[in-house]
Amino acid sequence: MEVLNADGYRSDGRRQFELRSITIDLAQHGAADGTATIVHGLTKVFVSVLGPREAKLRSLTIHDRANVNVEVNVAAFSSGERRKRAKSDKRVLEMASAIKSTFETIIQTNLYPRSQIDIYIQIIEQDGGLLQACINGTTLALICAGIPLVDFACAVTCGVYANSPILDLTTLEENDIPNMTLAMLPKTGSVNLTAMESRLHVDRFGDLFEVALGAGRVIHEEMKLAILAKSRMLVAEMKTIGWGEKDLVD
Repeated sequence: MEVLNADGYRSDGRRQFELRSITIDLAQHGAADGTATIVHGLTKVFVSVLGPREAKLRSLTIHDRANVNVEVNVAAFSSGERRKRAKSDKRVLEMASAIKSTFETIIQTNLYPRSQIDIYIQIIEQDGGLLQACINGTTLALICAGIPLVDFACAVTCGVYANSPILDLTTLEENDIPNMTLAMLPKTGSVNLTAMESRLHVDRFGDLFEVALGAGRVIHEEMKLAILAKSRMLVAEMKTIGWGEKDLVD
């Protein structure tokens, strides 16, 4: 497959630095404290957050902070191979571990000692950038659940083709070129996750890193707009049921 043609276009019609369309739905579903559905191109992920709440097992209780539990479930129809991945699947466990380590440094777990925060991720459709979508969706679901975070975690997948960086890869591009997923904190510009599943020459890493940071800031703006719209809607609903401005401030 030709990743980038002579005119500078990719197989889906995008330029090399162009992100896929992003759709965010923060509507509340079920009994979860916070939910978020995020779509990056043809990759769709639903995240629900429950907690903080009492840990189900005594062994999971940590006396000075909350325990963060992450479970990832991949729908059998989410990809073309029609393969059902169990929770014990190595790739699923690695993804859950990466997400857990990312958010343990962002969630202010010290505010909820001896409790548990459960993050459930359902992968509905996948076409590249899977870890990216899971991290971005988890950030939004945690904010909707009212769990205090140090900062947003904004992730993006990027790769190198013919010495040129390419952003927001599809499955075909991920299978064909060296790539990595980077999660950055827009407030400080620091990075708390870099995941690579292929070899990348060190001379290309610097350029790819800078391009990914810029893309992370763009994704942050989209996520922030979705959160602000959700907040305005909640404030409007509270006013309709008789809450005054003093109640909202309190």
